[in-house]
Amino acid sequence: MQKFEYNNIISLEGRPTVADLTIDAKGTNCPIPILKAKKAITTLPKGAVLEILATDPGALPDFQAFCRSTGNTLLEHEETAGTYRFLIKHTSA
Repeated sequence: MQKFEYNNIISLEGRPTVADLTIDAKGTNCPIPILKAKKAITTLPKGAVLEILATDPGALPDFQAFCRSTGNTLLEHEETAGTYRFLIKHTSA
């Protein structure tokens, strides 16, 4: 799978996906990034994509657990220079 980036546009399975909403939770620790994501994703329609930026090193297992427990889909995650970026698709009811 080839990945192209331009701001908050990335390619998943060859199709560009644009984040519908970006939450900057950098500088906060657990549980704040999860709480911000939980609140934000409820404002989005089903199928929308939420981008979350965090600096908490525990963010990856936290967001994996968040997606498992809520039924949303973790599309992508990456870490660059201490900033973690997550794309979550709102798929829960």
